[in-house]
Amino acid sequence: MTALVLVGMSVTDVDRRDDLLAAARDRDATVAFLQMGDPPLSLELTRLADLGVGDITLVGVNLGPLAPAHSWLRRIAGHWFRERAGLRPTLNVATRLVSLLGDLDATLTDCKPISGTEPGLTSTAWEGVTGHRRQVLVCRGPRCTARGGDETMRTLILALMEAGVGDNDVLVTHTGCQFPCNQAPVVSVQPDDVWYGDVDPAAARAIVTGHLVGGSPIESHRLPR
Repeated sequence: MTALVLVGMSVTDVDRRDDLLAAARDRDATVAFLQMGDPPLSLELTRLADLGVGDITLVGVNLGPLAPAHSWLRRIAGHWFRERAGLRPTLNVATRLVSLLGDLDATLTDCKPISGTEPGLTSTAWEGVTGHRRQVLVCRGPRCTARGGDETMRTLILALMEAGVGDNDVLVTHTGCQFPCNQAPVVSVQPDDVWYGDVDPAAARAIVTGHLVGGSPIESHRLPR
């Protein structure tokens, strides 16, 4: 038995689950996610292996502007392969991510097997909490996502990069629903306890320039507490 799994790499791919499922149905494949989506890749691999599937091919799908590097797909697959106690199938991973679902079939022509010697999930660089002064929480609940939360996140990250601000200054984090859904997209800044609503790309840039770099909250989009 063989299986093909389309692996959503980013939060945007979780948002576009229906597109992935449609592409999977066309190829008699299944869908899994690397982060913030169900089923996670490790559980889907276990399910298939428990069914007796002997050969599994993984294709990483990145339909959004920001996703982990392709190496993370191999890390997660390699970790599962090493930890698997029962039947251990052959795992093959496409050598590049798919950014357009129409390119799936072409991507499948170049795959590389998982050996179990891939880098692990830990590193000395990831041991401690970063020294960030602020944490920006970007809501990716259903309403905020529908109203452009992915572009809010993208703009925040790119604007911080352009300003030379890294994770050791400001840590940007996806969250589930933060509740004032009528104000979507919602962004909150901690420990400042400042909440923003209707954060479109222009507002996101203003928040970076005025608040995260300049130190003064942007009153035009600030929500009352």
